[in-house]
Amino acid sequence: MSWKLLKLGLLGTAGEPRFFPKAAPLREHYDVVIIGGGGHGLACAYYLARDHGITKVAVLEQNYLGGGNTGRNTTIVRSNYLTPEGVRFYDTSRRMFRDLSGELEINLFYSERGHYTLAHSDEAMRTMRWRAEVNRHHGVDSELVDREAVAAGVPGIDLDCGGQQAVQGALYHAPGAVVRHDAVAWGYARAAVERGVEIHQKTRVTGIRCEGGRVRGVSTDRGEISCGAVVSAVAGSTPSVTDMLGLDTPIEIYPLQACVTEPVKPFLDTIVVSGSLHVYVSQSSRGELVMGAAVDPAVLHGTRSTFDFVEGLADRLIDLFPFVGRLRVLRQWAGMADLTPDFAPIMGTTPVQDFYLDAGWGTWGFKATPVAGWTMAATVAAGRNHELITPFGFERFRDFALVGEKGAASVGH
Repeated sequence: MSWKLLKLGLLGTAGEPRFFPKAAPLREHYDVVIIGGGGHGLACAYYLARDHGITKVAVLEQNYLGGGNTGRNTTIVRSNYLTPEGVRFYDTSRRMFRDLSGELEINLFYSERGHYTLAHSDEAMRTMRWRAEVNRHHGVDSELVDREAVAAGVPGIDLDCGGQQAVQGALYHAPGAVVRHDAVAWGYARAAVERGVEIHQKTRVTGIRCEGGRVRGVSTDRGEISCGAVVSAVAGSTPSVTDMLGLDTPIEIYPLQACVTEPVKPFLDTIVVSGSLHVYVSQSSRGELVMGAAVDPAVLHGTRSTFDFVEGLADRLIDLFPFVGRLRVLRQWAGMADLTPDFAPIMGTTPVQDFYLDAGWGTWGFKATPVAGWTMAATVAAGRNHELITPFGFERFRDFALVGEKGAASVGH
């Protein structure tokens, strides 16, 4: 038992500081305004303060901290991507996640489980072999395993998938992990506030003011703010922000749904993904099965959940794990996935000077939280893109320099 826990048990919570201080009134000017109080925006604020001494920062969140995609994902962290650019980027994030609990002084429940991406065809096996070779070339622990290895690593799986799309093998990524998503937002927020950053919840940005092609401030439902730079990290709300500046992006918004079952005794200590079946599943520390599928088939700026999703997901999951058919689904939800044509993010500088974009994350934004915040902070401080995000620049669509990460998406899209 820790001394702090013993102290709280004997003396109660009197005198304990608030996790977050009470919000201060909005100032008239900040050096940097960050739109979006999710993991990426909060991480950017933290690294601006920690690494660059930029503390006159306001994070503006229209709802509550982590209430967007940060709190609506399935908590998976991995770096087994297809392109060298993606592998380097996401493996930096994975390594940052590994030490983040100690740095932020909050238990993030980071748990390495191993990650199986199942292959159901000869073509899928070739893609998994390709990914494994790219991963190993960049020092990432991934390997192609056969059907027998999958059976040994995932007890209870039906390798014949109910008689259709039998499993032939998998890409096994040993460092694949899960982490408590809301705690990531809380930890970054508290650490940023301790360094002088201001966080304003329930504050909606209604406009962005420009003069001479440069950002000069933002309008909010609480008043006007002048600033030296604006960072947009709002995921599925990105088109609403870029429209304020007349910026065209190739981002399209699709709902992405997930659900959890009632808790059961632990039986699944790894992460299982099938792009062919459009399903991914892991078991939480509380015993729930956390499950997701492909994005919904139509563009929609909304977070409604549907019976069609949970019915289809349950059907495909039972093909993999027949015995889970007895479990009850407790709740389901949706987020807004901001997808780009090449399935890679848009990060860094934009044609509007001092306006920085962190968007286009689709289904893989949460796992990039630490590295996205760190590289965006460095980009804002220097006024030019960090080397890790240069391949994800805004201008790549103009220059036909797409990244091509679709082959490593979590599920089919």
